[in-house]
Amino acid sequence: MKALTFLKIFTALNVVIATGFAVAGIISPHLLLAANATNDKAITVFAFYAGARGIPIATLTIMSVFRRHWNAFITLAVVAGLIQFLDGFIGIYEQDLSKTVGPMIIAAIQFAAIYLAVSNNNKINDRINKENIA
Repeated sequence: MKALTFLKIFTALNVVIATGFAVAGIISPHLLLAANATNDKAITVFAFYAGARGIPIATLTIMSVFRRHWNAFITLAVVAGLIQFLDGFIGIYEQDLSKTVGPMIIAAIQFAAIYLAVSNNNKINDRINKENIA
């Protein structure tokens, strides 16, 4: 059960923080841009796209935790991990070590937590099924 609790907390933080970056990009893009980057309309539009994806994922993830919808939550946890993994490739493209390593570490923790939570849940279900059969 500890693995599932860790996964819930980590995934919720993951999606809320990622959504926070999207919202910050909408409100004040200069906070996320390099000092020499210009703030134009295209940057704001891309921030809106990030927000349009991030806000629903964060909302649905938090709802699935509180409503205890296990299958929906696991699916959203995998999506959150994939997003971080792909964000790491954006860091590679930008040749920015912090934008590469950070998302890759978060993705690795996310996928490890998913694995542990799912495998522990399967063991618990197997034990319950054996007790019900006996």
